[in-house]
Amino acid sequence: MGTVERVFVAGAGGEAMRPVDEVRAVAGRGLDGDRYATRRGYWTDVDECQVTLIRGEDLDDITASSGVAVQDGQHRRNIVTRGVDLRALVGRTFRIGEATFTYDRPRPPCRYIEGLTEPGMTRALAARRGGICVRVVESGLVRIGDEVEFLPVEDGFEPARPGPIHRAPNRG
Repeated sequence: MGTVERVFVAGAGGEAMRPVDEVRAVAGRGLDGDRYATRRGYWTDVDECQVTLIRGEDLDDITASSGVAVQDGQHRRNIVTRGVDLRALVGRTFRIGEATFTYDRPRPPCRYIEGLTEPGMTRALAARRGGICVRVVESGLVRIGDEVEFLPVEDGFEPARPGPIHRAPNRG
């Protein structure tokens, strides 16, 4: 179905995203060492995501069409995928490496991201290129190169429903 191209975490809200080769996804929390798993993110208790995914193809398009720097984590998303239609994950449970995730909701960009990066970032990530939020269902390691695979829908099992879309207040 597709693979993990890059993985990023940030220790606290506003800190630069740092690339890692592997990270432990923790059920109900997020990624070890990331601001939202430790409850230190800018959007904690307001509009947080356990883990965020974004398509590498969208990052390529943004670089080519706008020149906005997004290839080194400036997009503020955790997992960059390649060959994955993120919209196909709606209502699904899926595995990345050893961990299991479920779709939560879209992750549109906010104005805050532009204050951390550069002018034009919010617009560059708009038009369904901002990625998605997912929840960790089962803990496990996620590594660069891991496959992203749908898990089968079992008889009598209803796929996970997307979480509510939270409208974050303008925090500055």
